[in-house]
Amino acid sequence: MDPIREGASGAVAEDIQERLSSLGYAINASETDVDVYGPSTAAAVAKFRLDMQLPLGKDVDAPTWSALVDECYHMGDRTLYLRLPNFHGADVRQLQTCLNILGFSCGEADGYYGAYTESAVKQFQESQGALADGMCFQDTFDAIERLHHVWAGKPAAGPHPMGGMGFARAANVLESTRLSITGEDPISRNVAGRIWNLASATTEQSGMELVGSPQECRLDDEALFVLATSPLPENSTMQNLMMDDLDTLPMRIRAALALSREKVPVLRIELPCNVGYDGTFTTGDSQTFAVMLLDAICAAFDVQQGGFPPAHVKAPQH
Repeated sequence: MDPIREGASGAVAEDIQERLSSLGYAINASETDVDVYGPSTAAAVAKFRLDMQLPLGKDVDAPTWSALVDECYHMGDRTLYLRLPNFHGADVRQLQTCLNILGFSCGEADGYYGAYTESAVKQFQESQGALADGMCFQDTFDAIERLHHVWAGKPAAGPHPMGGMGFARAANVLESTRLSITGEDPISRNVAGRIWNLASATTEQSGMELVGSPQECRLDDEALFVLATSPLPENSTMQNLMMDDLDTLPMRIRAALALSREKVPVLRIELPCNVGYDGTFTTGDSQTFAVMLLDAICAAFDVQQGGFPPAHVKAPQH
């Protein structure tokens, strides 16, 4: 976008002034009454840019406009979930602050809906007896608002330790391990895509690749995971695991891959739905399966939990 400068008028000046005023920046009525980007509006823009740690200036350029829009979001204005690029804004920061105070740690309240924030949302949803899919629809915001008396006006005691495997360790696994993932049918391909998305959101250096078919995996992959919703065909020689006992799934993945004699071990994982798509398999189901499977895959390759060391790291010689 072209920078909006002092002297601009009309709807664009009115929009900027309304946003700045809502954030507490003072603008003279002589300018707001006639929708003119005058000296006090320019001064407010300069103060806003300084507060947002943007380059000094009095113009509204693309980064300034983006920051201004972000800061005007309020918690509940939009649905939040893990995606690339991450959702970011004041609403995300408020959500993170509330969850940190309530004991569901997002880490630093930085305004970015990343992997830590999704994990905290899931833990909060589970505590409320709701579907723990990490997706903030209005029901999640309503549940947080009902606890307003607990978090309002209080500083966050966090960041608190993360539960589960921990995204730092998951990131280490993903950065040091080359994996490919695909699906046999629309549902499993949807879940595979979400796993890849979660892995990419966990670390920008993720070694996981989403492929269209098993034949497209890389020759130096350490494993290929094929997701499916149907039983393994009788004539297939592919190793197959049921996604049933999640506690033992990482160990079963390790055992299956260790038994493989293929240059790139292939492991088929059967999702617990065994149905064709009839509209009953929801987005929340896909996201839940994706989170569980990514956690199990990372645990299987986590050296601290007895997993495989990265293929490019040579074992010590005795």
